[in-house]
Amino acid sequence: MNINIIETAQTKPMLISIFAIAFMTLLIAQTGRADEPAPEANISGCAVFPADNIWNVPIDTLPVHPSSATYINTIGAGSHVHADFGSGTWDGGPIGIPYVTVTSIQGKVDVTFDYSDESDSGPYPIPTNPPIEWGGDHHILILEKTNCILYELYNARQTDGHWYAGSGAIYDLKTNGPLRPAGWTSADAAGLPMLPGLVRYDEVSSNELMHAIRFTVPRTQKSFLWPARHYASSTTDPKYPPMGLRFRLKSDFNTAAFSHDARVIAEALKKYGMMIADNGSSWFISGAPDERWNNDVLHELDVIQGSDFEAVDESSLMIDPNSGQARTGGGQDHLSLLVAINGNGTVTSLPAGINCPGDCSQDYPIGTNVYLTASPANTFHHWEGDASGTSSTTSIIMTALKNVTAVFSQNPEDQWLRVGKPNGGESWKKQSKQTIVWTSKGITGNVRIQISYNGGAKWSSIVAQTENDGSYQWKVKNKKTKTARVRILSMIDPSISDMSDGNFTIK
Repeated sequence: MNINIIETAQTKPMLISIFAIAFMTLLIAQTGRADEPAPEANISGCAVFPADNIWNVPIDTLPVHPSSATYINTIGAGSHVHADFGSGTWDGGPIGIPYVTVTSIQGKVDVTFDYSDESDSGPYPIPTNPPIEWGGDHHILILEKTNCILYELYNARQTDGHWYAGSGAIYDLKTNGPLRPAGWTSADAAGLPMLPGLVRYDEVSSNELMHAIRFTVPRTQKSFLWPARHYASSTTDPKYPPMGLRFRLKSDFNTAAFSHDARVIAEALKKYGMMIADNGSSWFISGAPDERWNNDVLHELDVIQGSDFEAVDESSLMIDPNSGQARTGGGQDHLSLLVAINGNGTVTSLPAGINCPGDCSQDYPIGTNVYLTASPANTFHHWEGDASGTSSTTSIIMTALKNVTAVFSQNPEDQWLRVGKPNGGESWKKQSKQTIVWTSKGITGNVRIQISYNGGAKWSSIVAQTENDGSYQWKVKNKKTKTARVRILSMIDPSISDMSDGNFTIK
């Protein structure tokens, strides 16, 4: 508890002292801790989305997802929870994902994005020397508290006074949406905001954490569930969980032995759960670094393992697939249809809502007859899961949560990409305009083009997606290397790809 010392007239010191002692005694009796601040429902005066936003709605009474056991085993039933935040440093930097607050007078700057076609252009109110997440992802989270606008950047870096980032997203915390366009990334792989899912010391010390928590799993499926908007995988194996899937700690898990802060977090995992936001380590929950964290207390959470969780079906909470607003206080009148694709093709629905890959989940009123169409029909093979048959069109009646997989014929000889130029040995000048050339067969949809400056060890984007027309004009970046390579990937099936056979030089 923060106590402000106020100077008063000397005729009242005894009264003030008696009142202060009585007040503190009462507070200790009620909370058990004299250093707890009053509960905070906001950050610097800003509510983190409305109270009926999906991040802020309890899910402790929702039904268990029918694939819960499969997902738990895939992520790691015997793997343990890890609080990926704390006090002090680890490997030279702060532990966790930091954020900074600014006011509306903070100057805004332009940011150049690697994935500009899936980023909010800005500008962004980046202060001098902002806190940047330590490690590989280099996130910057900025809360402009005057208007309650959240700015988030992935892989942020500054070079010669100019800011660059992999991607960026802007959110109005006063509203529930609209969400990002379906298929768009954000500063997070799932296309979700990050700050709403971070565990913060102030809220934990106030006795209750009242929102879902961001967490990671090693591998996800090539699909996403509301409110997520983006997938980060090429696998269609249904044993892997989709982005945005929500889990909760089982209600019978005993938290009595935990210290205060660990117990508050564990109880929040029961009531609000946690949401898959990125690929990473199993059961790593995210939070903000703070020197007030007791790392030993946070490590008490290590005793929780994957088998103590269950995946939940939150489809009944969705009101609008493009809004974060959740249904509260009512019964379940909608059910989720989840579609996966095995092979190279698309699935659409009538009524509209499914356009997979991209948007592979939709909630429909109970009893709705949903017609699914697989394209192209000449390579479609059969349906699996809650649908069967070899016809490219099938129908599903929404009487429960449904999982359907469309299987397409896969012949590697009939689907390929080949990089023609640069393919090894070329020498291109910095800032010059060059033509990247490729050929393909059996590939529908757009392609993504990437560049590696270290022989293929690490890749960054040249263009997030472009037409598969065999050529792309590129202005070579101002970066010297003798080990550059180009890679081209199918947007529908990134497993179909090709890179330069050898290194080329940028001089």
